[in-house]
Amino acid sequence: MEPTWVSVLPPLLAIALAIITRQVFLSLAAGIWLGWTIISGWNPLAGLAGAIEGGVAVLGDAGNARVILFTLVIGALIATVEASGGVRGFVVWLEQRRWVTNGRRARILAWVIGLIIFIESNITTLVAGAVSRPLFDRYKVSREKLSYLIDSTSAAVCILIPLNAWGAYVLGILGELEVENALEVFIASIPLNFYALTVVLVAGLTAVIDLDIGPMRQAERRTREGQLLSEDAAPLLDSDVLAPAPNARIPPRAINMFLPIATMVVMMPVSLYITGDGDILAGTGSTSVLWAVMAGLAVAWILLLVQRGNTVDELVRTGLKGAGGLMSLALVLLLALALGAVARELGTGIYIAGLAADVLPPFIFLPLIFLVAAGISFSTGTSWGTFAIMIPIAVPAAAVLGLPIAPFLAASLAGGVFGDHCSPISDSTIIASMAAATDHIDHVRTQLPYALLAAAVATLGFGILGGTL
Repeated sequence: MEPTWVSVLPPLLAIALAIITRQVFLSLAAGIWLGWTIISGWNPLAGLAGAIEGGVAVLGDAGNARVILFTLVIGALIATVEASGGVRGFVVWLEQRRWVTNGRRARILAWVIGLIIFIESNITTLVAGAVSRPLFDRYKVSREKLSYLIDSTSAAVCILIPLNAWGAYVLGILGELEVENALEVFIASIPLNFYALTVVLVAGLTAVIDLDIGPMRQAERRTREGQLLSEDAAPLLDSDVLAPAPNARIPPRAINMFLPIATMVVMMPVSLYITGDGDILAGTGSTSVLWAVMAGLAVAWILLLVQRGNTVDELVRTGLKGAGGLMSLALVLLLALALGAVARELGTGIYIAGLAADVLPPFIFLPLIFLVAAGISFSTGTSWGTFAIMIPIAVPAAAVLGLPIAPFLAASLAGGVFGDHCSPISDSTIIASMAAATDHIDHVRTQLPYALLAAAVATLGFGILGGTL
């Protein structure tokens, strides 16, 4: 159909509902329904039927199905590694070798773990928090700083690596938009993702020189004086996640965490090489990330069976429990992909591009995309939902304007990561508070100045980049 002003209504409805209700499921579903209602000649019942079939069509695509399946498998892997005592064993291993002997080394360790474990943001946060928290407490480094460091090296690092779940998800959206050489476009956007790059660099600087900005300075002073938490603090602490019941059959072993995660990291490029017939850039991202995490889960199972830590029945139950824990994320993926598909059908991006070509020069359009995406992600607390709204608008707009796609993709991704990094309702922010066992509001309050600094740098960077297009 010919794109008109009504083509922007579905994403606008999704944005408005997300901001008002903070219910990303309802918001995305409403956007999908409205899109198919428009396509069906404004028949709401036919729109509902079209929306249901649109969701089924998403699952009919093999790449989309792999990404959703990956989400469930990663949940099984997280639960299995926790139940194996692998994290506890890794902490004991570090203590025995005295690799961490002061607060500076504890901070650097938390930052480095975030860089190394880039397969999935929640795994990054939980592992880094569980390993580093006892060391931070011992050397009187605030838990607020721990939550900041592990939060800054989760989503921000994951979006800079195409060989993980985030990359597979973004590639899935680009595939829905029929972008040629999607992997190459994604790789080209990485050095242009000014927000994620700044967040990681500032976190590294903070780890090395103990940079304190705003409320973080007070938290550090309080901790050095022996007060672990602020007055009236209510630390988020999920004992099932941070301190699962010890496996009485086997002692805690670092290899039970290290080997499955190392297998995932190694298998990702290997899988891309295989699926690309010898060319990593030609590999299938969704297939590769699914192979990698399944290989990691298989190794975790083998280790526990060989050590006689669990029976097959217990491993199956643990895996299903972990998969169920990430069912909500799988639903977000399904709805996000369906909204992207209906936006492409309506030509939303083409219409926005036509307006932008007449009104906004690139040096304004590019930072505007970042700021709008940042506002959506902060209000909704979801980066993946923001990607689903913004990428189908920004990428086709760039194509119609005859501009390179990578900068517009980078602006959309950078804005989406902003909310995931610092929104008080983001699952990543909440998990970071939980993994550090600190008060959630204290975490948000102490982290926000660092995030705003990175956002200011990113806005300036996108403005300068837009001026060169």
